[in-house]
Order: sequence, then C-alpha cells, then structure tokens
Amino acid sequence: MITKMKKLTFLVYHKEYEDFLEGIRELGVVHIVEKQRGEMDSELQSFVQKRIRYKSMLGEMYTQAEKQPDEDVHSEMSEEGLLETYTGLQSEWQELNQQLPALDKEIAQMENWGDFDWKSVQRLKDAGWNIQFYMCPEKDYKEEWEDEYSIIPVQTKSKHVFFVVVANQSVDLGIEPVRMSSKSLSELIGAKEEIKADIERVENELKLFCRKYYRTMELYNLRLQSDIDLKKVKLNSEQMVLGAVVLLEGWIPEENVSDMVKWLDNRNVYYEMRTANKDDNAPIKLKNNAFTRMYEVLTKMYGMPDYGEFDPTPLVAPFFTLFFAFCMGDAGYGLALIALGFFLKKKLSKSLRGMMNLVITLGIATTVFGAILGTFFGVGLFDLEIPAELKQFMIVGKVGDTSYDKQMLLALLIGVVHICIAMTVKAINSTVRYGFKESLSAWGWLVLVVGFIATGGLSFFKLISEDVSTWAFIIIGSVASIGIYLLNNVRRNIFLNIGAGIWDTYNMATGLMGDILSYIRLYALGLAGAMLGGVFNQLAFMVQDSAGGIPGWLFCGLILIFGHSLNIAMSCLSAFVHPLRLTFVEYFKNSGYDGKGEPYKPFSMIKNK
Repeated sequence: MITKMKKLTFLVYHKEYEDFLEGIRELGVVHIVEKQRGEMDSELQSFVQKRIRYKSMLGEMYTQAEKQPDEDVHSEMSEEGLLETYTGLQSEWQELNQQLPALDKEIAQMENWGDFDWKSVQRLKDAGWNIQFYMCPEKDYKEEWEDEYSIIPVQTKSKHVFFVVVANQSVDLGIEPVRMSSKSLSELIGAKEEIKADIERVENELKLFCRKYYRTMELYNLRLQSDIDLKKVKLNSEQMVLGAVVLLEGWIPEENVSDMVKWLDNRNVYYEMRTANKDDNAPIKLKNNAFTRMYEVLTKMYGMPDYGEFDPTPLVAPFFTLFFAFCMGDAGYGLALIALGFFLKKKLSKSLRGMMNLVITLGIATTVFGAILGTFFGVGLFDLEIPAELKQFMIVGKVGDTSYDKQMLLALLIGVVHICIAMTVKAINSTVRYGFKESLSAWGWLVLVVGFIATGGLSFFKLISEDVSTWAFIIIGSVASIGIYLLNNVRRNIFLNIGAGIWDTYNMATGLMGDILSYIRLYALGLAGAMLGGVFNQLAFMVQDSAGGIPGWLFCGLILIFGHSLNIAMSCLSAFVHPLRLTFVEYFKNSGYDGKGEPYKPFSMIKNK
C-alpha cells in the first residue's frame, strides 16, 4: 500500500535557516519539493561532477577488489589522501602497462639478431670498425656484396635476409640500416620480467587498497551526496519579504507527523500542514508486509505508482511467484534454489542478503508447483510407482479424450484470471480517482468480459441451460454496451462516444486475445525445461550403460550435475524475464497502471558507520 502523506509549508527567518535545515536533516523524514530553478549554479555543478568521478572510482575499486570489499569502514585515511593514493597507484599501473608494448616490439626485433653483447660491438667500433645491421627481402639481396664487404649472415626469416656488415670505412648498400635497440635480447627480456613483476606488485597493492578502503570511499560518496542534497534544498528555497523570510515546502509520511510537530513546536518556525489529495504529486513510500515487501523491487523497476493510484505490489507478488514456479516447473529445481538461497545468504554482503529471501520464497513455490506438475529433476513423477492419492493432485496429461494439454489450459486459465483482475483494478482505480461517471467505460468492459467468461463457463459445464445463457449474454452485452458506446465520456457528444467505443472495441478484440495467449509461454517454458532435464537424464544413463563400472557412474554423475546446473541457470533466467513481461505488459496495460510516481527520498544526514 501507499503511505499517506502530509504537505508541509515552512516560513523560516533567514538567519535561522541554516540551523533549521540541519535540524530537519537530522530528523530525516521530510521530502523536499523540488522546483524548476533553471541551470545549476557553479558550486552545485562542481559537486555533481565530483560525484560522477566518485561513482566511477567506486566502480573501478569494486572491480579491483574482486567484488569482495571489507565490511568494516577504515575512515582513518582522509578523503584527499585516499584519492591521492588511489590515483598514484592507478597512474603507476597504467605507466607500467604502457611500457610493455614498446618492450615487446624491441624484443621481437632483437630475436631476429640473437642475444649478443653490445659491449663487444662497441669495442669493435672503438677500434675503428664500422658495423651496420641490415635487413632486406631475399630477392633484393645481392651476392656481390659478399665480395665487396665483410658480411656476416645472421638468418633468413619470412623471406627476409638479416645480416651484419663489418668494414673499416663507410658502407653504402642502397638500403637503410636497421635501427637497433640499445640493449641486448637478454637485457630486454630481463627488463620485461621486472616490469611484469612491478605490475603484479602494483595490482596486489591496488587490490588490497580497494578492499580496505572501498567502504571509506563509499562513505565519502554518500557524504558528497548529502552535500548535494543540502545545496539542492537551498536552491529550492524561496526568498520572501526582501529576503528576510525563506519559504520551503516538503512532504512527510503521516506516521512521522507527531515527531515532526513536536520538533517544530520547540522552534520559532511558522508552518502549515495539510493532507495530500489524489491530485497532488506527492512522493511515494510503499508500506507492505514481509512477503509483499520482497517484490517491491519489481514495482520500482517499472516505476512507482502515482499518489492517486493503487500500489500494484500486493497483486504482483502472488502472481509473479506463480508465474516463476510455472516456468521452472520442476520440484527438484525448487529444492536447489532453496539450498542456493540459504547458502548465499551466509556468503553475500548485508545489502544482498535480503534478495536471498526472495530466492528462497521462489524456490519453495517452485517445489510445490513442480510437484503438482509432476516433475523432479526431469523425471516424470506420474509415471513412477507412487501412491494414487498423490497422483490425483498432479496436473498432467490431456483433458478427457481431447488433444488439449491440461497444463496448457491451466496457463490460459491463469491468464484469463490475471487479465480479469487487472480490468477490475482499472475500473476501481478509475472510480476512486475520477469518479463513477468517468469510469463507466472501464466498468462496461469489465462487465462484458467477466460476465461473458462466467456465463460461458457455467454453460460449458451444463450448470445453466442454453436459454438462460443466451438471455444472460444478451443482458450482459446490453448493459455493458451502454458504458462502452454511449457513456464512455459523459461530457462528449453521443456520436463521438459511439465512434470512440467502436475504436476501443477494435483495440480490445485484437489486444485482449493476444494478451491471454501470451500466457501460453508459462506452459511452453515449463515444458521446455522438463524436456531438457529429461534429455540430460537419458544421456547420463546411456553413458553409464556404455562405460559401465566406476567410470560409467563417474561420467554419469558429471553429466547430471553439469546438465541440470545449466538447465537450472537457463530456466531461472527465463522464469524471471517472462513473468516480468507478463506483469509489465499484459497486467499493467490492462490495469491502467502508469508508474510515473516520484519515490519518497527524505532529506537526511549521512551518519558514520
């Protein structure tokens, strides 16, 4: 549900304004109303740019720490010292890495000439000998050079000749001599090893530094955000009475009103408070029970509701759980998710442990629903020798003598119920926000769809006669048509209403059927996962039969572990994405959910951990 909000308007004497802001920041419950003030001032721009750098640096530090920063905050290093040390280590690492390509190039060149001592070459030069190193294509090499000069061939490689000319005078072969490195091959290789060792040392220093000071940097980033928030609040303040009085507006949850009023009564501040109405752009704070709260992250992924809307999370939670379990469709995979959730809950950081409660919940639902669908690690439970009392709870096989699969029809039935609930939510929400007269079209479509489905179901199961169902269709269609075609907008001309109703009919006829058919993906994904699990089982035991003995069982176990692990990973991905699509597209569209609300972000102070 959405927490009720109160609108607060403050009038503060300008000399007391700084202390007032510090006070409400310590309370940490007031969401300040942001007003359009044009461009940011230079100080705020510098803060924002600095925070961008901090966020980028945090991302780099998290990677350098191998996603395992220390939990404790080591705040003994100052912000400037932390930045200077990290920048120095990064610069050293980059400089060392930049030296490697040049060294590799020199090493590749010197490998063509071999490892020789440059001191010996220098002694020959000091004795008056002219020594030049040459390289040319084989076709350009002239044998008469050997008659004219003292040539020492080194090697022929890649159709190129490498040779050295030793003479007591200048030599002109018509080709440029090779520019050689000033170090020998062994010296270059040694220099490269030293640089690699330095790189490893700096990387280890960076890793240790990032693990130790990541939380400190995180704290400095939060403090910077706090300074940005304070600056924004000051910019959103309005000067009145020639600057003597400052006006500030904000929102506060009803549950915090008493503490806020008590605090304000002890200060020389004039304020007004009123209850938010459905037309206010009040910030949204969700308040749900422990089960539903786990699914708030899904609602926030799409967007928070408007203040006049309903919180969709209480309905998203059970249906997303059902969809996920249907897509997984395997009781064994559900047990694996439960075990994984409990394991990671002990290993992950505090911020991520809460997500494991969701994983465990989805695992429990998958276990139960997988048993109903009759699959356990790719094995069909219905075909095993288990008590008949348990088999009667399983939804497997075809419906009677027809070719319709029970699980496919179950998926479609879930889709019909989900869409009908969405249309009900839309009608009720529209009535609450705009009044009953403005919601007649939504109620008309709800009566038509739900009424036709209910009448058709009763007629199909022979609970009502054909005559009764015929008259029911006529009455329901007539009543619904009034809202759909005549009263869809009471302020508009009736002929325009009829035209708009026809257009809505076209959209509903084409869209509604497609929306319901989209739910077949629940059946298809569950079936695909079960079939793939069965294939891995067959493959594993075929290998066991072929190999036999201990090697056979060893390979069988490896195939089962690898195959089912891969299948669980792919099934989890599908079971998250596709239920999310059914929620965001089919449900939200038919429920009229916009998701354009502003999240509740109280102006608060960042405290040291």
